[in-house]
Amino acid sequence: MRTYNYILFFNEINIDAIDKVGGKNASLGEMYNQLNPIGISIPNGFAVTAEGYRLFRKTNRLEQLLQDLLLSLDTKEYSNLSLIGEKARNLILSAAIPEEIRDEIKLAYESLSKQCGTSNLDVAVRSSATSEDLPTASFAGRMESFLHINGEQELLSTIHRCYASLFTDRAIKYRHDMDFTKLDIAISVGVQQMVRSDIAASGVAFTIDPDSGFENTIIINSIWGLGENIVQGTVTPDEWIVFKPTLTNPNVNPILKRQCGQKEFTMIYKNAVAGSAAENTIVNTDTSLEKQKQFSLNDKEVIQLAQWCLKIEKHYKKAMDIEWAKDGLNNQLYIVQARPETVHGKANKQLREIYKLKEKSTLLAKGIALGDKIASGKARILNNPQEGALLQNGEIIVTDVTNPDWDPIMKRAAAIITNKGGRTSHAAIVARELGTVAVVGCGDATSAIKNGQEITVSCAEGTAGNIYDGLLKWDITEQDFSALKMPETHPMLILSDPERAFELSQYPNQGVGLMRMEFAFSNTIKIHPLALCEPEKITDKNIKSEIAALTEGYEDPKKYFIDKLAEAVAIVAAAFYPKEVIVRMSDSKSNEYANLIGGQFYEPKEENPMIGFRGASRYYSDFYRKGFALECEAMKKVRNEMGLLNVKLMIPFCRTIEEGENVLAEMTNNGLVQGINGLQVYVMIEIPSNVLMAAEFAKLFDGFSIGSNDLTQLTLGLDRDSALVSYLFNEENPAVKYLIKETIKVAKHYEIKVGLCGQAPSDIPEFAAFLVQEGIDSISFNPDALIKGIENILEAEHKTKRTITNSVK
Repeated sequence: MRTYNYILFFNEINIDAIDKVGGKNASLGEMYNQLNPIGISIPNGFAVTAEGYRLFRKTNRLEQLLQDLLLSLDTKEYSNLSLIGEKARNLILSAAIPEEIRDEIKLAYESLSKQCGTSNLDVAVRSSATSEDLPTASFAGRMESFLHINGEQELLSTIHRCYASLFTDRAIKYRHDMDFTKLDIAISVGVQQMVRSDIAASGVAFTIDPDSGFENTIIINSIWGLGENIVQGTVTPDEWIVFKPTLTNPNVNPILKRQCGQKEFTMIYKNAVAGSAAENTIVNTDTSLEKQKQFSLNDKEVIQLAQWCLKIEKHYKKAMDIEWAKDGLNNQLYIVQARPETVHGKANKQLREIYKLKEKSTLLAKGIALGDKIASGKARILNNPQEGALLQNGEIIVTDVTNPDWDPIMKRAAAIITNKGGRTSHAAIVARELGTVAVVGCGDATSAIKNGQEITVSCAEGTAGNIYDGLLKWDITEQDFSALKMPETHPMLILSDPERAFELSQYPNQGVGLMRMEFAFSNTIKIHPLALCEPEKITDKNIKSEIAALTEGYEDPKKYFIDKLAEAVAIVAAAFYPKEVIVRMSDSKSNEYANLIGGQFYEPKEENPMIGFRGASRYYSDFYRKGFALECEAMKKVRNEMGLLNVKLMIPFCRTIEEGENVLAEMTNNGLVQGINGLQVYVMIEIPSNVLMAAEFAKLFDGFSIGSNDLTQLTLGLDRDSALVSYLFNEENPAVKYLIKETIKVAKHYEIKVGLCGQAPSDIPEFAAFLVQEGIDSISFNPDALIKGIENILEAEHKTKRTITNSVK
C-alpha cells in the first residue's frame, strides 16, 4: 500500500486528528471507523491534511504576505473587510499547489474511485479548518463546500478554491468574533464519495431541541434535493420531532410530531444522469405542488435516522448537529457530517430571563421563533448583503433569506426576520450563536412590513414568532433556579400551549397538573370535531373549502383531528416524561365551540354557557358523542401507540355520580378503560355537589383536582367575569375553604391523590399555607407564577413543621 505524506484516508483518522485534518474531517474519520461497524452508513473518503496546506503556503511564500494583510484589517468597523478578503483570496488562487501534493491527490482519488467500483468517482469536497467544530464554535457555512466534483483536474481546482475559502469575508470576521485570531489556523480538505441526494432528499438533525435546549428529542429537518437549500434557509423543510426515551422500543412509535414544509425549491444537477457528471451545473428548480405536499422521508426512514443520531450522540457524549443525505440511486441513508451543537452546551440552565409583552398591537407577520426574547426597532428591508451598509445599529433586518455572506451584517441587527427558512437554516443557526432575536419562515415579511416602520419582534409566545406594529413595552424578570429547593408538596404546571412545553419542562416542577386540551382545538386543529364527523350539516361552501384545505392529504378527515390532538398532547407528555401529565378532556363552552370552523352549524345558543352544556354532560350525549370518540382515539394513540403512559386523563364539570359513570362507560366503549395499561382517570372538583358527594366520586375516580376558580364562583353564586360582582370573588372565603378542606379530607380517607389548580397559592402566601396544612398532594401554577408559588409552599411547609415541632415539645 502506498505511503502518503499529505493524505489520510478516513480509516486512518480519528477524533484526535483535529490538528491534522480539522474538526469536520476528524469527525468523519471517527464515525467511519467507530460507527460504520455498528450500522451507520458513512461515505468513504480521504483528507488532504493541514500540513499540505502549510506546505502550499510556505512554498508560495504566502505567510508574511497574509499576515501583513490581516494586520491591516479594521477590527472595529470592518470597513475594509471586503478588500482584505479579496486580496487574501487572490493571493491564494494565484499561487500553485506543489507538485508532490497534486500527485498524492491524484493517486488518492484514483484509489478511492476503485474502492467504490468506478474510475472517476463523483465526490463532495469540503473545507475543514483546524479550529473548526469545537464545542464553542460551529464555523457553519463560513468556508466552502463543493458537490458533484468529477475528475482529477476538477478536483484539484476545487481543493485550491477550498484553500481560498479560509479567507472569505465571513470566515475572517468569524475568527475575530470567536477570538481565534492568534491561532495558527490551517485548512484541511475532505474528499468524500458523493451521495446522490439531488434525486432524493437531504437535511439536518439536532440531538437537542435547538431553541429550548430540551435534551430528550431529536429534531430532523428534510427537503428534496441537495442540502444547500436547507442550510441557506431558502426553503421551509419538513420537520419531525422524535422522542429519545422510546426510540429504542420497537413496540411504540417515537415520532411525537411531524410538519410538512413547503420545500419550495429543489436543488439538482442540470442534466445529471445516474453515475455521470457530464454536466455539473447546480440549479435550483421549483418543487412541484405534488412533491411540496409529500413528506420527503417516510416514518421508517425518520426512525432510522433518529436511531443513528442517538448513537452518534452517545459516542461523542454531547449534543450533536448532524447532516445527512439520501442517495436516490440506492435509496440508502448516509451521515455526511457531525459536529457538536454549540449554543446550549454553553447555556446556564439554572438562570433564565423571562420576557413578557405588556401590550399588543396589529400583527404584521409571523413565523418560526428563535429563542424566547423580544426586540424592537426600525425595520430595514435588505435585498442582499451588499446593501448591508444601509443597516444602522439597532435596526431590524427584514429580508427574504440569508446566507453566510450576511454574517458581518447580522451581528449589528437588533433582530432578524426572513421570509424563508426553518429552524436549521443559516439565519437560525447564526441568530442562536449571536443570541439575536429572530423569526424565520414568515413567508411575506418583506411585503407586510414597510421599510423604516417601527416594529416589535416577539419570540416569547411559544414557537411562533410574532411581529407587531409599533414599539411595544415588555417586562423582563430574571429567575434563578439554582438555589431553589423542591418542596414535599408537589409544584406542578398549568399548561395550555404545547409549544412552550420543552422550555417549561426545564423549570423546577413535578409534572403537569392541568393540560387544557381545548387550546389544541382552537390553535392547532381549528375545526369543530363534529364538522369532521357530520360534514353534511355544513351548507357554507367557503367553510367546506377551509376544512378541505386544512385536512388535505387525509383520506378520512377525522384522522386529521386525531393526529393533531395526539401530537399536541404527546409533545407535553414527552417534555415532562416520566412525570405525570394530567390532561383535561375538552372543557370549552358552547359559545367557544361555536367559534371553531363549522361550529355555528352544531352548537346551541345558550344564555349562560358557563353553567350550561359543558364538560362531562357533552361526552355521553347523542349530540357530542362522536366528537368525544375522536378525543378518546387521540388519547389512545398517545398512550398506546406512542408509549406515553405518564398521561392521565381528567373529566371536567362532572355534576353527578351518574354523569361520572356515564362518561367512564363512554370511554370504555371507545377503548379507554380505566385501570387497563395503567390508565388513571381524575375528576375536577369545581361544583359544590362534587364536594357533597366526594366519597362517592372517590370510589369512582382515581384522583381529585380542585378547580378553585369555578368552585369559588359556584359556591358564592357569582359570575367571575362580571365586573359588577367581581370584588366578591375570593378563594379565601370561609365557605370556599371549607369545601376545599372537605375535599382533601375525603381524598386522604380513600387514599387517592388530590391537587389544586389556581392562581391563589402563588398570590396569597396564607392560602398556600392553608393547603399545605390540610395535606394537599400537589398545587398547579401558571408558568409565570410557578417560582413564587414554590417559594410560598416552602415557607408554608417550614411553618407547618415548626408548628408541629413546637406542639410536640
